[in-house]
Amino acid sequence: MFTDETALETALSAPSAALVAEAAQWPGDLVVLGAGGKMGPTLCRMARRAADEAGRSDLRVHAVSRWSDAAVADRLRAAGVDPVVADLTLDADLTALPEAANVVFMVGAKFGSAAAPHHAWAVNAALPALIARRYADSAITAFSTGNVYPLVPVATGGCTEDDAPDPVGEYAMACLGRERVLEHAADTRGTRIAVLRLNYAVEPRYGVLADIARALTAGAPVDVTTSHVNVVWQRYANEVALRALTRASSPPLILNLTGPETASTRRIALGLAERLGVAAEFTGMEAPSALLNDAGRCHALFGYPDVALGTLLDWQAGWIAAGGTLWDKPTKFQRRDGRF
Repeated sequence: MFTDETALETALSAPSAALVAEAAQWPGDLVVLGAGGKMGPTLCRMARRAADEAGRSDLRVHAVSRWSDAAVADRLRAAGVDPVVADLTLDADLTALPEAANVVFMVGAKFGSAAAPHHAWAVNAALPALIARRYADSAITAFSTGNVYPLVPVATGGCTEDDAPDPVGEYAMACLGRERVLEHAADTRGTRIAVLRLNYAVEPRYGVLADIARALTAGAPVDVTTSHVNVVWQRYANEVALRALTRASSPPLILNLTGPETASTRRIALGLAERLGVAAEFTGMEAPSALLNDAGRCHALFGYPDVALGTLLDWQAGWIAAGGTLWDKPTKFQRRDGRF
């Protein structure tokens, strides 16, 4: 259980022994593009801690973002990370970005994509093509999304990497565009790439569990139309992104990144309600299909996620009961039409 954000972020950025061993072999610096988002700050801290524990004080971790919240950049600087202020757009001077042997690409546009699809395509597909050219000789881990898959029957256990993408909506199509331009970079320039189809990372301040818990504590009904979801502890997702760098390849390594459970939305809500001491109310009819990923290939490479779903529910309820901060960043996991 976490009592404050310092303890939470320390846990989220803790590297495993396996990551430390791999960091000892990193050939050069790391640059994290889009480091100011929900996952970026703790991923950067994890990389710095892994390098330090490996005795690699020579490696620099560059965290690139607009840094609209200067306090986050200041905390990273105090942790030994180098914040770099840059607005990553199609008109940006990408040659000014730091040189790096390893790159984690976290830039993306999701919400508002239905109203301005051109922006989603510019950020999610055109910009990655430029980044892949800028870092043609680097290893690149790029975050994608499980939204590139179709909705599938719950009983299937989710799509595997061998299933053909079939995106619904402009956001999902633009994210598949990201994957395709990275595949092109790997094919034409030999750039080593790992693509992670994430679905969904959680920690107590945001995510699917926080969304459901927020509704419960507000006395609002939980929509169970999206009847099942996948979630994964954010620390594990951070670590997979960093460890994938040593496995990046041409053609790209494609991995689903999520937890092992096909989790019932209703059961999650009931579990949180019991822990929070509130009543659970529901709305909607549970659909027989959902956006679900099978991450068995990822688990075979990196091991199972180190925190089980029941523990995540404990932590989420404990965080809310203690008055912990909740970010106003809803996942909108309930959407089934691809419009965000």
